[in-house]
Amino acid sequence: MTLDEYLGIGETITLGAHTFTPDEIVAFAKKFDPQPFHLSEETAKGSVFGALCASGWQTAANWMKYNLKTGFSLNVGQWDGEGPEPQFGPALGIQNLKWLKPVYAGETVTYTRRATGHRPLASRPGWRVVNIWGEGHDSGGAKVLEFESSVLVNAPGA
Repeated sequence: MTLDEYLGIGETITLGAHTFTPDEIVAFAKKFDPQPFHLSEETAKGSVFGALCASGWQTAANWMKYNLKTGFSLNVGQWDGEGPEPQFGPALGIQNLKWLKPVYAGETVTYTRRATGHRPLASRPGWRVVNIWGEGHDSGGAKVLEFESSVLVNAPGA
C-alpha cells in the first residue's frame, strides 16, 4: 500500500449529514456568533436572509465534527507500506473558506472531504503536509461550504 492509497488521494469521502434545528442554531449563535439573523426566527424574517439561518462558523464546525467522527483515513489499521503506520497530527490552517449559500433552519447538509496531495515538511523529517478539500452540500445538492485545509501526518516510511 502506498501513502497515496492510505490517504485516499483523489477520493471523495462522505463524512456524514447534519440537520440544523432552530434550537441548535440559536444556541450556537448565543455562544459564538450573536448576529440577529442567527438568534431569532422573528428577527431573521426582517434580515437579508429572510429566515433563521445557521452561522457559517457552525457549518464549518460541523464539518470538523463529522471529519473526526469518520476518521481521517478509512484505511487505518490496514497499513502495509514501509515503516510504521502514519500518524495524524494537527491541522495547519484553513484557506479560501467560503460560505456559498445560507443554511436555513431545518436544512440537512452533507459533508465531504478529498485529500488532494501531500508533500514532505522540510523542517520536520518524516512529517508530511496533506492537502484537503472540504465541502458541504444542502439537500438539493447546492454547495453551501468549501475550503482548503492542511494537516500534518507523521509518515517516516513514506
